[in-house]
Amino acid sequence: MAVRVRQDSYIQQPVVPEQQQPKKQQSNRKKSRITVKEKFLYIAFVAVVAVLAVSILHKQSSIQQTSMEIQKIESQISEIEKQNVDLKVQVSELSTYERIWEKAKALGLTLNENNVKVVPGE
Repeated sequence: MAVRVRQDSYIQQPVVPEQQQPKKQQSNRKKSRITVKEKFLYIAFVAVVAVLAVSILHKQSSIQQTSMEIQKIESQISEIEKQNVDLKVQVSELSTYERIWEKAKALGLTLNENNVKVVPGE
């Protein structure tokens, strides 16, 4: 038996650097591509920071308003205390015995010792 050896000629093609091109595309995809989860997390983070900032500003403004009201009330209290001190001075000046005696004389009242009663204990 005769065996025939078949010889096919294979054409060898040069190896194309295909590996380099996909790497460039993959690297571009990685840099420019943000996943949906990352976008959601970023938006959620920004929203939380914004809400916290607004709440802090609101609380600070309410604290400022309250402190202004406290200052107004304290100034009113000091004003009323001054008025009370002035009125006490006036009462002490108007309630002296000499002034009361002068007013009694001006109204025509006289001192009758028989009508004077002394209350003990006071």
